[in-house]
Amino acid sequence: MVELSTLCHIEQDGKYLMLHRTAKEKDVNKDKWIGVGGHFEKNESPEECLLREVKEETGYTLTSWRFRGIVTFIYGEEITEYMHLYTADGFEGEPIPCDEGDLEWIEKDKVTQLNIWEGDKIFLRLLAEEHPFFSLKLVYDTNDVLQYAALDGKQLK
Repeated sequence: MVELSTLCHIEQDGKYLMLHRTAKEKDVNKDKWIGVGGHFEKNESPEECLLREVKEETGYTLTSWRFRGIVTFIYGEEITEYMHLYTADGFEGEPIPCDEGDLEWIEKDKVTQLNIWEGDKIFLRLLAEEHPFFSLKLVYDTNDVLQYAALDGKQLK
C-alpha cells in the first residue's frame, strides 16, 4: 500500500511541538513522539494537507512554513509512505487537545532523547544543519528497527 502524508515540525523559542502518539491502538507510531501531520485527502496538494492536518491536530493556522524534503518511509512489506517534510516558524490561533495523543513543546536538543524513530534522528539533524531540500529513504522491519537509510540516493546505513 502506497500512502502520501505530511509531517511538520513547528518551531518556537528553540522548541519543537511534538505529538506523543498514544490514542490509537493500531498505529505504526504508537507510543512514539513525532511532529504533526497526516495523510492526504482526495485531491489535496501537500500544502493543503499540511495546513488542514496542523489545524486539526493543534488548532493552529500556519502563517510561515518551509518544504524541507521528501522522506520515503518503508515499514515491512506492507507500508510505503512518501512523507512531505516541513518546518514552520509562524502560526496563529489557540491550541486544542489532539485526539491522537498529547502535544508538548520540547527543547530541540532534547527531542532525540524521546522515543522517536531512528530515522527521525537523521532528518532532525538535517533540519538543524539547514541541509538543502533532500530525499531520505528509511527502511524498517516490523520490529521498528532501521534496516537501511539513504540520503539523496546515497546509502547511509
